[in-house]
Amino acid sequence: CKMKSLNQLLLKFNQKQNFNYEDFFVSKSNYFAFALIEKWPKWEKNIVNIYGEKSSGKTHLANIFYKKNKTIKITEDQLNDEIIKKLKVYENIILEDFKNKTDERLLYSLFNLVDNDNKYLLINSLKPISEMNFLLDDLKSRSKNCLFAKIENPDDDLMFAIIVKSFSDKQITVDKKLINFIIKRIDRSYGKISDFIYKIDELSLKKKKPIDFKTIKEIL
Repeated sequence: CKMKSLNQLLLKFNQKQNFNYEDFFVSKSNYFAFALIEKWPKWEKNIVNIYGEKSSGKTHLANIFYKKNKTIKITEDQLNDEIIKKLKVYENIILEDFKNKTDERLLYSLFNLVDNDNKYLLINSLKPISEMNFLLDDLKSRSKNCLFAKIENPDDDLMFAIIVKSFSDKQITVDKKLINFIIKRIDRSYGKISDFIYKIDELSLKKKKPIDFKTIKEIL
């Protein structure tokens, strides 16, 4: 997939937050995860685990996968014997925001269903499932036999895209020079960018302060 230019990005972002295909910005930080979604069904393994920091784009990628293929999306609190039976009719399954808070027997049953029926499972998590402390030896072993895609800390282009889109979503107008100023000084973290945007939003809407260098320095 050809990377979207920053000019295209600025033109296409609208004021609604969404998870559309055309609104996902591909950079070095997330290219491998995005490429896997594009590559389906030619995966080397039937289970793919995309992991990375909160707000790094995992849900956006899952939504792209969901819209492109015959897929069902579930969370771990929905896992039970009944739903595992219902999953048999789907070729693709998304397990969203997995934190290892479910019955390990149910997760292992899900893995077996995927293996035995040649289905595909996309798991999103903050850390790789291979590093989760499973008690079942079979599950521990199976969790390592997956395809892993880490979303790395954002590079400059991705930081620019996230900040522009976040401002656009909140209908905040900020000069490009100020965005470049932010990128050079903010921590290279999706969470820190999210916190920063929240504080900018709070100042511009609630306190009616202009978004200028002084305000940005104060927040940083």
